[in-house]
Amino acid sequence: MTYCVGLRLNAGLVLLSDTRTNAGVDNIAVYRKMYLFEEPGERVIALLAAGNLSVTQTTIARLKEAIKEPDATEKTSIMKAHTMLDVAEIIGSQMASVRRDVDEKLSQSGQSALASMIVGGQRKGGELRLFLVYSQGNFIEATEDTPFLQIGEHKYGKPILDRVVRPDTLLGDAKKAVLLSMDSTLRSNLSVGMPLDLCVIERDAFQVGEYRRIEAGDEQFRHMSEAWSTALREAFQKITL
Repeated sequence: MTYCVGLRLNAGLVLLSDTRTNAGVDNIAVYRKMYLFEEPGERVIALLAAGNLSVTQTTIARLKEAIKEPDATEKTSIMKAHTMLDVAEIIGSQMASVRRDVDEKLSQSGQSALASMIVGGQRKGGELRLFLVYSQGNFIEATEDTPFLQIGEHKYGKPILDRVVRPDTLLGDAKKAVLLSMDSTLRSNLSVGMPLDLCVIERDAFQVGEYRRIEAGDEQFRHMSEAWSTALREAFQKITL
């Protein structure tokens, strides 16, 4: 399984993903689930993937091939699409096509291939937007009322986001929020694991502002996790019935 989260704020995007993929307790591997595409000064697109690995990896591979095609158009390439809405539609169509192919191969065993992606970014002259794309090809968008989107094992990390994330949240606080959201998930679900990929895209920058891989044993992440645990215990003790 996995956990990915994306925030669309007034100041920009903050995205975080884990890298654990497992097919049982004795078959655990590390796979990147964050993919970045950029033409600095013109456009930047970030993808976070969860679900069936065959569907997500094949979808990413086809998107990359479409970008390289000499006759690529705004209808086929996410790097030529006019808007982020068009980008979401291209990705949705591609993922739906891949899922149909995989489902056909799995149908005899009674299985289905579910996947989802968080897609965010901005094109010069366009808006900063964030979408959650389902394997059926449909999608929803982050809004002022709900400025974050999650895929995978999202239930453990949602409470803190509900309480602290607002459109006017600063990027530094947003990074802290997604990391604490991930920390809660890591503690409660063994199917989510290190290392983590963190990305920050500032509004109107049209390029990745920060990318960092956080390995197991990272001192800064460990310190933050311990500080959060201490703060929760202290707050709990102060509450009276």
